[in-house]
Amino acid sequence: MGKTLLKNARVVNEGIIEELDLLLEGDYISRISKDISEAEATVIDLNGKYILPGIIDDQVHFREPGLTHKGTIASESRAAVAGGITTYMEQPNTNPQTTTIVKLEEKHAMARETSYANYSFLFGGTNDNLEELKRLDKNACSGIKLFLGSSTGNMLVDDEAVIEGIFSNTEMVISVHCEDETTIRRNLEAYKEKYGEDIPIQYHPLIRSEEACYLSSSKAIALAKKTGARLHVFHLSTGKETDLFQNDIPLEKKKITAEVCIHHLWFSDADYLDKGTLIKWNPAVKTAQDRDTLWKALLDDRIDVIATDHAPHLLSEKENPYTSAPSGGPLVQHALPAILEKHLEGVISLEKIVEKMCHNPAKLFDLDKRGYIKEGYFADLAVVSLNDPWQVSKENIVYKCGWSPFEGSSFKARVTHTFVNGHLAYENGKLSDKRNAKRLTFNR
Repeated sequence: MGKTLLKNARVVNEGIIEELDLLLEGDYISRISKDISEAEATVIDLNGKYILPGIIDDQVHFREPGLTHKGTIASESRAAVAGGITTYMEQPNTNPQTTTIVKLEEKHAMARETSYANYSFLFGGTNDNLEELKRLDKNACSGIKLFLGSSTGNMLVDDEAVIEGIFSNTEMVISVHCEDETTIRRNLEAYKEKYGEDIPIQYHPLIRSEEACYLSSSKAIALAKKTGARLHVFHLSTGKETDLFQNDIPLEKKKITAEVCIHHLWFSDADYLDKGTLIKWNPAVKTAQDRDTLWKALLDDRIDVIATDHAPHLLSEKENPYTSAPSGGPLVQHALPAILEKHLEGVISLEKIVEKMCHNPAKLFDLDKRGYIKEGYFADLAVVSLNDPWQVSKENIVYKCGWSPFEGSSFKARVTHTFVNGHLAYENGKLSDKRNAKRLTFNR
């Protein structure tokens, strides 16, 4: 059992930043104190860098099985580790889809062999797998995923009786993609009539509109209140939707929670001119006012979690005309540097970043011994320097797809070390070939 001693660090945890040493033994944090000496330990002097709990990303698409030309569990989990993300929850819209217990376990088996970060998967609800969902053990995976609007892999659930049946028949967190399909199709046809297949990308947020998002999310929330379901609304993109959520009770008591993704906090519709379909996501990046309102709701705790919705596609696919260019983009490597840039701009504190990207995902999904820097917890850690400028370029991108919507962007902060269950998985630009990832376990 190896020992690693981290000296002279600023630890960010539970609303406090404190100069501390950490002793890691095997998979765990064994001691936290002001000045630790341990003769048998490998010592890493962090010279005042910040240690955060490893980032927990509750929404990624790693494309395996079936779409592995875009990414694999191995390639994208390596990119995640390079970005300080030590734990991820992967989505069910692969090929085949993760909509049976057998397929869920097959995915876990793949990750056990190839993942560099800790893993779990969401089980996909469909119009016809309610009985299978009822048989799902509540500790088998991180939760249920419903697409209430179609996206990559088209897992649209549009039978309202089925949706109510799912809401009424599980104790697990139900995560939802909320966009109203009828509204989107009506808008798309109107723009197709005018432009054909090559619709200018700036109309994407008018096709996948505020109305489409609000109509779907408000219906999902009303149904959750009716059935008592535990609802988590993924990737809010509009200011209007933020009024549907509350901040007057602690997260532990909330039955309805919300997430916002890095791209909706960073980009606005003004960026379509420069970035084009590289920032085509579902739901769409919308106005600067929407972005500002999302920030406000995040900071006042109506929004509980920051995630990535990492969803790689080949650059050649993204360069297609509007109607055939897929939505989604790679984000796990650059999410933490991007949010740290917002910290350096004075927008968000380090303590709030840790709350939204580490503590809250762990609470929300009942993760066992993760999301905090505590003695006896798994040693999942991200070490960051806030003054080590660099630029995103083809040469330093880890994603299998080889591109990033942040290409050309400069960041002042960078991830210098990532520990996964005590193993130094990433250090100053170099990824370890050793894997020490674990399947997530839950306190349910």
